Amino acid sequence: MKKLENKVSIITGAGSGMGKAIAILFAEHGSLVVGSDINQSSLDNLEKEIKQAGGQITTVLANVAKEEDIEKMFKLALDIYGTVDVLVNNAGVMDDFNGAGEMSVEMWERTMNININGPFKTTRKAIQIMLNSGKGGVIVNNASIAGFAGAVAGAAYTASKHALIGLTQNTGFMYAKRGIRCNAIAPGAVNTNIAHTSGFTTDNVSDLVKNVILPAQALTNPRTAEPEEIAQVALFLASSDSSFVNGAVVTADGGWTAM
Repeated sequence: MKKLENKVSIITGAGSGMGKAIAILFAEHGSLVVGSDINQSSLDNLEKEIKQAGGQITTVLANVAKEEDIEKMFKLALDIYGTVDVLVNNAGVMDDFNGAGEMSVEMWERTMNININGPFKTTRKAIQIMLNSGKGGVIVNNASIAGFAGAVAGAAYTASKHALIGLTQNTGFMYAKRGIRCNAIAPGAVNTNIAHTSGFTTDNVSDLVKNVILPAQALTNPRTAEPEEIAQVALFLASSDSSFVNGAVVTADGGWTAM
């Protein structure tokens, strides 16, 4: 059974990693996907893969840190499909794993602009459309276990994901009676290229990171997930299977935070 038949889904950061896996799975389940990313070649490959499999997708080059790109993304969805039923805020960047004392202001601001300011603006736009349609809708935010723990990333990424979980919970509560659900996924380690978005390597971090965070991760993380495993959680939250789940955070970390 197709769980998102004819549902219009906007997925940010759809060109690779978890976003790509979510876009492919949603299309398999009948969704009319609008996929955005900052990499055109990645979008072209995604479009080709989905269409060859018989799915429907429209792609748009967009940076969620830029409000004009967000407007362009939603305008495209409305012009082609007339509505937005599902928003997946997946686009995000990693910081350089530094603490507040070592992190640059530039790294902080870049991470915040993409990881929380962008999702706030897309959520705001989606809610307006969903309320005007009278049909409600679903918002899925891809957060992180860094959203409720302090030992898995740097200061900026950790703060941004805490904020994203707060936005999720507030949105779920505020619009529950208006037919809008908002939930978050908190993945642990996932096999994606997100570390490259910050230029992170184990050679260019502070001694604090080398001596504190990296050893703790190596010791406590059970395994790394594949993007398709997180996509299944996104499908559950976007579909009517989770009709009574709202304002929740679904942890998908293989047991990392269960210790």
